[in-house]
Amino acid sequence: MFVPSCKVLAAGVTAATLSLSAHAAVEIQWWHAMGGELGEILEGITEDFNTSQDDYRVRPSYRGNYTETMTGAIAAFRAGEQPHILQVFEVGTGTMMAAEGAVYPIHELMEAHGRAFDREAFLPAVVGYYTDTRGNMLSFPFNSSTPILYINRDAFDAAGIQDTPETWEEVVEASRQLRESEAASCGFTTSWPSWVMLENFSAMHDSPLGTLENGFGGLDTEFVFDNELVARHWDNLKAWQDEGVFRWGGPGPGDDAAPMFYSGECAMFFGSSAARVGVLANSDFDVDYAMQPYYADVESAPQNSIIGGATLWALQGHSDEEYEAVAAFFEYLSQPEVQAEWHQRTGYLPITQAAWELSKEQGFYAENPGTDISIEQMTLNPPTENSKGLRFGNFVQIRDIISEEMEAVMSGQKSGEQAGADAARRGNALLRDFESANR
Repeated sequence: MFVPSCKVLAAGVTAATLSLSAHAAVEIQWWHAMGGELGEILEGITEDFNTSQDDYRVRPSYRGNYTETMTGAIAAFRAGEQPHILQVFEVGTGTMMAAEGAVYPIHELMEAHGRAFDREAFLPAVVGYYTDTRGNMLSFPFNSSTPILYINRDAFDAAGIQDTPETWEEVVEASRQLRESEAASCGFTTSWPSWVMLENFSAMHDSPLGTLENGFGGLDTEFVFDNELVARHWDNLKAWQDEGVFRWGGPGPGDDAAPMFYSGECAMFFGSSAARVGVLANSDFDVDYAMQPYYADVESAPQNSIIGGATLWALQGHSDEEYEAVAAFFEYLSQPEVQAEWHQRTGYLPITQAAWELSKEQGFYAENPGTDISIEQMTLNPPTENSKGLRFGNFVQIRDIISEEMEAVMSGQKSGEQAGADAARRGNALLRDFESANR
């Protein structure tokens, strides 16, 4: 029997090690804010990418909600421990754009690494939100959503309601009928009160949130949402709450709202289009979908809703080899098949025209009526300066202020007019702080 010498054996081990090292996959870290069912789907898509090739490995890591994820990434960047990819919600866009030296713009990243990236392939509502003044895309659109109305169809049938409400007047009429028939103890509730009952409410009525095209035109924007229309709506919500047709789901994300819908307590629920996966998983009744309502006497309504959700930002401070992996992953996520699967399973918008067309060809909308409501609502009319989105610095904190002021209305401490004025005043102070810090 031939027994190799120690020197020969060592040489063989070294050669094998070098061979493995040469083919070791490049790893990149992706910090995200998706837990529960959405997090599971996200990890599944990531694993599909990892198994589709041998060169790169993406490691997703859940870091809490959007605010916690963004705050943690800022701290990590200061410590030189930032991830390669960061998921940031739409209201963090202004802050990320101002973070010079921290962000690797997507259009530069993809071009530098020869990866396909055509901004014209994305839906116009998505492109407009995440581009700079020269039309360059800064982050990768991943999970774009818009708020819609979820309906407990079983409760509607029990109350003898056939039509889907389109206006606020019809929402309230249906809510009263639901209560009177005892089909539900409350008509409707809402999550994300600032996003739904101010930001998208204003867009649907073509009413401005701020000057300079809702902040797109410059840092010296000012809030102007303290107007008669918003005050009227917030006062109405308080009156409807007192009547029992509306129930406040809490400030911020409005965590109490979804459970009230799941249980059948409230027959209608305003939530993200991406809440569909949670609604279907937690409800034992037939679910229907409707657009955001509008006041029938407002001549400019209905206009269109604006997007929420998040995009993926590439952060500076990594090697060229690692950025090649990031670019490859983004190219993979852009594929129509991947985007269509993500859209169909979650309720997020199909961010590319090709993914939308593929979903139609596959018969998804025909087999799942109402699942295209979010797209119809976003494309209802060509966006105006008031309905293409918003870009305000410090808006993460400002949204909290708006929720606080809305809660003051719901608790009877303030009128809609006073709360709107106070929210605008407090918000403008933070806008000026952001402007001075980024001049």
